Amino acid sequence: MRFSILIFWVVSLAMSRTGYARKTAATPCLSLADASTHVGTDQCVSGTVVHVEQGGKGATFLTFCKEAKGCPFTVVVFPTDIKKMGDIRQLEGRQVEIKGTIQDYDGHAEIVLRRTKQLGESAFVVIPRVPTDYDVERAGHGSAGKIKAPKAAKKKTHKQGAPMSIEDPSETQ
Repeated sequence: MRFSILIFWVVSLAMSRTGYARKTAATPCLSLADASTHVGTDQCVSGTVVHVEQGGKGATFLTFCKEAKGCPFTVVVFPTDIKKMGDIRQLEGRQVEIKGTIQDYDGHAEIVLRRTKQLGESAFVVIPRVPTDYDVERAGHGSAGKIKAPKAAKKKTHKQGAPMSIEDPSETQ
């Protein structure tokens, strides 16, 4: 009796897990050249990051071509979002999928990368989650903390008032 209940439980657990399986995308990602025809829509664009470069005013660009100016698609990460992203320089040379709204900027299609969730699964292997206080600009200067001896407890001193007599002067002896 117990054995049959155990088998029923294991089989039902295995069948319920199939409902939680990751769904594959119904539409494949766009190529870099096709991204410009889908401006204003939420899409997935796939390509190999050729170079990660720092632009003016702190913006970081993921370029997918040897010449950035001639590339039909770019990904931009603004300085306010770079601290949430981690070290995206590790994406250089990797095939990535970027999901987001395709925008037109100076005749080139681009996606603004604001969260790591916009990157495909291949990027999650490269970019680990980072603490919120991690500073990308200080790469290599991080510290897990300093070991210090605990501070000694402060001694509490209470000020006492002037000494008083036990005897009551109003009473007669």
